[in-house]
Amino acid sequence: MPSYLYTAKNKTGQTETGALEATDLHRLADSLRRQGLFLISAEEIGRAEKTGRFNFKSFFQRISHISLVEKMLFSRHLAIMVKAGLSLNEALRILSVQTKNAKFKKIISRIEENVRRGQPFSDSLAKYPKVFNELFVNMVRVGEASGNLDKVLKILAEQMNKDHQLVSRVRGAMMYPAVIVVAMLGIGILMMITVVPKLTEVFTELKIDLPLSTQIIIWISNFFQEHFLLGIIFLVVLIVLLRLGLKNKKVKKILDGLYLKLPILGSLIQKINSARFARTLSSLIDSGLAIVKALQIVAGTLSNIYFKETLLISAEQVQKGKPLSDVLSAYQELYPPMVAQIVQVGEQTGSLSEILGNLADFYEEEVDNTTKNLSSVIEPIIMIVIGAAVGFFAVSMLQPMYSMMSGI
Repeated sequence: MPSYLYTAKNKTGQTETGALEATDLHRLADSLRRQGLFLISAEEIGRAEKTGRFNFKSFFQRISHISLVEKMLFSRHLAIMVKAGLSLNEALRILSVQTKNAKFKKIISRIEENVRRGQPFSDSLAKYPKVFNELFVNMVRVGEASGNLDKVLKILAEQMNKDHQLVSRVRGAMMYPAVIVVAMLGIGILMMITVVPKLTEVFTELKIDLPLSTQIIIWISNFFQEHFLLGIIFLVVLIVLLRLGLKNKKVKKILDGLYLKLPILGSLIQKINSARFARTLSSLIDSGLAIVKALQIVAGTLSNIYFKETLLISAEQVQKGKPLSDVLSAYQELYPPMVAQIVQVGEQTGSLSEILGNLADFYEEEVDNTTKNLSSVIEPIIMIVIGAAVGFFAVSMLQPMYSMMSGI
């Protein structure tokens, strides 16, 4: 039987939300009416698309990894059900039934079993660190201790939603240039394998003297034809080595430092990490976590090793009694001066969580603007490079023909 998240009004006109099992919306409305509630809207938990045909998207979602969006919806739905008065066991059971991702369904079921046996919810989540990170587990632990689990889950859902939006903006800005580059590389390789060999045969039959540029293109074409499989193997090995290299702390530190020095990209990385730092720290403080522990957790959520190390040092300094704003002001090459100034205002007014939330909003908007500008800068550069490559190819392959025609 499906479960619905509903919004309804009681006899006094107040809005109430909750979760309830029902065969359909009509049955749901009847059940609520008997409780003195008037249904306004309802959404089936985990509703799948019912097209009557095999759904490839749904299929791959069921067998793939657990996405950030799925975890966000899990937190949001769980928060609503807990706030509505459902027991944690019952809420988890409903979510395990309605979740379509087979892997996530299994994990939620195991968590529900552990909670039913008396294990704390946070400890159950901690058994799956690849799904629920330290940030998630610690915030839930604080929520359990304070009796504000629904509030903490809602904060987590909002945090993941903001993080998802941030990543989507960057990916969206890079998607078009990436597609163009991949498409042109594919077309280039196809021409090297199909078009150039035919032209080479013509040049050979006519015994035309070839300029250096034409010889280079023919050499590349011959390489693709004779060593295509070897090239693919080399490319795969290179990708594997790069992935392994990124797991090495020394290599990653060198690359992270290089990224920060690149024009435009370095500024974008600063803004992304500043936004994530402010948003995550705001959520942790708002949930009731001590700032030292919060800084240590935030460090684990940042990808750039320089930002990570800075926050770990900050946690140590704050523990010794030094204000966070003073620590951050010493790292202006990473955090813009405004970050330390805003944090100082939050410390002095006692509204650090709210101030950090506003700071996160600002930098998220800055990331949005930067990615738009980045796209407008990258696209003309790509067009120029593609035009130059096409021009080089055309001149190189047509020049021998013109030389031959002029010699007749």
